[in-house]
Amino acid sequence: MLTLSHVYVALGAVFFAAAIFNLRERRWAAAGFWAILGLAFVTGDAILAADKAGEAWPAQAMGLGVIALAVLAALSARARARRPPAAEPEAVIAGRERSAARLGNWLFVPALAIPGGMIAIVLVAPALAWRGQPVIEPSQLALIALGVAAVIALIAALALTRSRPMHGLAEARRLLDTIGWAVILPMMLATLGAVFKDTHVGDAIARLVGAVIPTDNRAACIVAYGVGMIVFTIIMGNAFAAFPVMTAGIGLPLLVGVHHADPAALGAIGMLTGYCGTLVTPMAANFNIVPVLLLELDSEYSVIRQQWPTAVVLAVFNVILMIAVL
Repeated sequence: MLTLSHVYVALGAVFFAAAIFNLRERRWAAAGFWAILGLAFVTGDAILAADKAGEAWPAQAMGLGVIALAVLAALSARARARRPPAAEPEAVIAGRERSAARLGNWLFVPALAIPGGMIAIVLVAPALAWRGQPVIEPSQLALIALGVAAVIALIAALALTRSRPMHGLAEARRLLDTIGWAVILPMMLATLGAVFKDTHVGDAIARLVGAVIPTDNRAACIVAYGVGMIVFTIIMGNAFAAFPVMTAGIGLPLLVGVHHADPAALGAIGMLTGYCGTLVTPMAANFNIVPVLLLELDSEYSVIRQQWPTAVVLAVFNVILMIAVL
């Protein structure tokens, strides 16, 4: 059975490849950063199993690894500032332009293969079985389908561009080095959301909301939930971090428990409402700051300036939609 662990191992292998490339160029801090991150992905199941068995040291070692990631990220940034990447040779740039001109719109095939492949896998997977067992783990179907679709897109890109697999790893490393520490920001923020949930921050929010708004008013609770999702997302940079806090504080006890809202619809629309906050916060560095670096824009807030009108309109629409359907 294909599980999410296989996807994590594949991601870990990519991070290890990035570490090896950096080692060859004596970029020690970057190499250490990607190596530790790759180790976390590859050994995650073993650490979790050890923790359930009562062995604390693997998780504690990984905690030290997280601290090391912060130190190495800072050292890597300093190293890049002292030694900026060399400009690509004109021959390489010219070859890339000729290849783009030859392929034309076919260049979009690998990019479209990810969402298209993911949808196809999700639809087909329930019918796939081997010896009475599902081929893909049903409980993590969407994430596994995303990983498989990414592999399909990579194969399609290599076939279209007539490149070697090593070239794909080299480009992955280049992109990872360009993004840097921000690549792990969604994971860290999602973990922060889980920490807030376990420390009962949601309960404190529920008490605060109960003191400010009439909890017997369904529309008022929905507005508080939607605005809270947006505000927490702006503060923490990702709706994944805001969702467990606001759902535990307002969504479940008030909207589901008191006003009998549909939990599935509440979660779906509420998460989308939180993403409106993602569009307008620099804390979402991987969405709003990294593209500025990749596209070489003039201002680090250029992306946010283009996105905020859409965020406002979508947020208002989502709140109205929740009032109408929940």
